Amino acid sequence: MSDRRKPEAADDLRRRLDRLTLSRQEGFRRMAEAPPRPRPEPLTRRQLKALSDAARIEYDRLRRKWHANLGPLETPQMAALHEDLWDIVNSNDQDGDKVKGAIALDAFPGLGKTTAVLSFAKKFHRQRIVEEGEFTDEGWDRMPVCRVGLTANTGMRDFNRGILEFYAHPGRFRGTAADFGYRALDCVLSSGAELVIVDDLHFLKFRDRNGAEISNHFKYIANEFPVTLLLIGVGLAKRGLFDEGEDFEDAAIAQTGRRTTRLGMEPFTVDTEKGRRDWRDLLLAIEQRVVLAGKTPGMIADELSDYLFARSTGHIGSLMTVINRGCQKAVRTGAERLDEELLNTVKNDAASERARRELEAAFASGRRTSRPRKRAA
Repeated sequence: MSDRRKPEAADDLRRRLDRLTLSRQEGFRRMAEAPPRPRPEPLTRRQLKALSDAARIEYDRLRRKWHANLGPLETPQMAALHEDLWDIVNSNDQDGDKVKGAIALDAFPGLGKTTAVLSFAKKFHRQRIVEEGEFTDEGWDRMPVCRVGLTANTGMRDFNRGILEFYAHPGRFRGTAADFGYRALDCVLSSGAELVIVDDLHFLKFRDRNGAEISNHFKYIANEFPVTLLLIGVGLAKRGLFDEGEDFEDAAIAQTGRRTTRLGMEPFTVDTEKGRRDWRDLLLAIEQRVVLAGKTPGMIADELSDYLFARSTGHIGSLMTVINRGCQKAVRTGAERLDEELLNTVKNDAASERARRELEAAFASGRRTSRPRKRAA
């Protein structure tokens, strides 16, 4: 029986999702088809005190889960990326005899690349299920998306095995790289897959033997698999993914670059009025989602704007880490609100902390501001 047809409650679906990785189709399907997490009811401090011990424990548990999963937020960067992805993926809806262009999302860490791609993949999965039906013409469960995560020293055989692991193919344990490749193609065709996501591509060294094997294999997938390849990584251009190549050994890498559209994501900036408005809109969206009894209008978007930009340097991953950990501490300590004093006790990633002091000095001196001019006035 198809997993999606089992009568599971939403809470049970999420609990099971926690115990699965997105490298297996069961986990990916549950992520894509799980209903939105219900937001805990906001309570005042008086209402909090009126709760019984058991009710308070349960309420705080719900808030812990909620604050740990505040995203994804529809930022301008994510919206722009999704527009490009729809354009490219839809333009690849060609007949099977045509080679489909690949996509490479190349950006610094902490900008929400994987989060943005998974948000798109969820929409793509649901759209294709509605358009094409839950089952393929052969009666298999339709699985429009396949995701493979790479590790260091991944070779062609390991990559093919990753696809087989996603589908839990019984032949994933034994065989040659070619055997695994044929089985992977069979899985993709049987499931009706149209999008293959390859995460952490930067683990590959494109100039060594494994990198050349994988690059050749990407070419093979583009030629033989009726899918769009979506590659995610850091510093892919510097690693040679888009190089033209100067000799025969570089030819496969050059061809991969010719067939691949490079996309990126940028951090938030506060050097322009538009950038400051986008930053404020992001903070307002976060403020609306936070469930704390002592929350007041402007607690995040006004009172903490400069502070949070300095703590995150405009990287949404670092920002959400500070917010999540701050909310957890605010609930646990009974503070029930976010302010600089509480957030100063929250640790963040090393890269953001290194750049923090210089930004804080610029904001304190008035040389920079993260607030739109009308708000600042």
